[in-house]
Amino acid sequence: MANKNVYFFGGGKAEGNAKMKELLGGKGANLAEMANLGVPVPPGFTITTEVCTYYYANKKTYPATLKKEVEAALAKVEKTMGKKFGGEKNPLLVSVRSGARSSMPGMMETVLNVGLTSKTIPGLIAISGNERFVYDAYRRLMMMYSDVVMEKAAGIEPKDDMGIRKQLEKVMDEMKHARGVKLDTDLSAQDLKTLCDSFKKKIKEVLKKEFPDDANEQLWGGIHAVFSSWNGKRAISYRRIENIPDEWGTAVNVQSMCFGNLGDDSATGVAFSRNPGNGEHKFYGEYLINAQGEDVVAGIRTPAPINGASQSEHNKGLVTLEKAMPKAYKELDAIQKRLEKHYRDMQDIEFTIEKGRLFMLQCRVGKRNGPAAVQMAVDMLKEKLITKEEAVMRVTPAQLDELLHPIIDPTLEKAQKVLAKGLPAGPGGANGQIVFTAQDAVNWAKDGKKVILVREETNPEDVEGMRAAQAILTARGGMTSHAALVARGWGKCCIVGCGGR
Repeated sequence: MANKNVYFFGGGKAEGNAKMKELLGGKGANLAEMANLGVPVPPGFTITTEVCTYYYANKKTYPATLKKEVEAALAKVEKTMGKKFGGEKNPLLVSVRSGARSSMPGMMETVLNVGLTSKTIPGLIAISGNERFVYDAYRRLMMMYSDVVMEKAAGIEPKDDMGIRKQLEKVMDEMKHARGVKLDTDLSAQDLKTLCDSFKKKIKEVLKKEFPDDANEQLWGGIHAVFSSWNGKRAISYRRIENIPDEWGTAVNVQSMCFGNLGDDSATGVAFSRNPGNGEHKFYGEYLINAQGEDVVAGIRTPAPINGASQSEHNKGLVTLEKAMPKAYKELDAIQKRLEKHYRDMQDIEFTIEKGRLFMLQCRVGKRNGPAAVQMAVDMLKEKLITKEEAVMRVTPAQLDELLHPIIDPTLEKAQKVLAKGLPAGPGGANGQIVFTAQDAVNWAKDGKKVILVREETNPEDVEGMRAAQAILTARGGMTSHAALVARGWGKCCIVGCGGR
């Protein structure tokens, strides 16, 4: 074991950098790099991948010094933010996220809003002046924590695929139905307060344990869950498909929360420095006002385009970020250009705007399909961003194969009646029998049948079925949803947001 297990970043400096991916994981190394570049990154710290290796080699225990190192790093974050974790007056909340060396979108666990307890809630309400926001953050913490920490990390297999998260969603849907509203954002502060009480009862009833009301217990529960998720079913499946070695392990990133769900001057989004679907050199992305990051990827609400270049049939009626928050958009645009130039490759970025203030949560080399990979390599060579040799190496054999994918005859296509419209998230055309579950896709494919997986929206549990299917079709979600990200990385035919009737 190395002497140092925890690396701090924030306040314009970091103890790590982009070259330390093996130790800090992709996310941690890039957060450190962005902090060193002076990009606005919420302060935090990374627990190394070596701790993950130690954890599995030593019966799921930690190195003796880890607790002290985490406490010291947390104190630095508190000092930088001017807040106290678990404090009554000005509480600090954190997110706990995974970060492997190689990108594994959605395959491991995340817990947001860690540190919300009966002790810290009044302080956060007093500071934000927004009771609704605080109880919205609390119900999100309960949904994530009970699912990720109390159920999955505890090895509990739910009956009939009715895990705690689905059961809590059902409670929430019943509340929305009773109030005659459709969206989560339509629930009032009092509704959410009542919902949080109902959630606590449901968690106790289903998991036979109280939801933890101590900030430190929540933090260590989150850390344990992320390390456990490295050997979760879907992470193992994804590693097999992508040939990622088991011994690499994941890092854990603990980062101070910034909130995109503080009202109409707050937002969250995902963007790419170039279009990952066709390779166009145009800043491309989607965002949601008054939301947290999970909302964009989950595809529950239709995200709005960040600018004119990101508009499509589906979202053209929605206000762009450029128009809604011009100052934050201008800053975001300048940062994405800077990051692409620095990394010399297309960047996939996550951002949050809290009360008009922009924060960068992640940057990584973006996944792209075959045609986009070729387009980007050619353009970047012309722009003198990369050399000829690098341009050739930017396109993988699998991506070249995609350029030869079967497509539907365009003349015949024009003559057909349109049943529904969606967004082109993955290349080519495909045919097959429709299946509605990932398990059916796997079983039918084993029998030699060609299948198309049709889902309302995919989630990381569907990864085996997505791989087995010829194509994926979802009713909800945009070009930055889970289905789109995974299909694009695999060069698989995929249409998202195809909810026509």
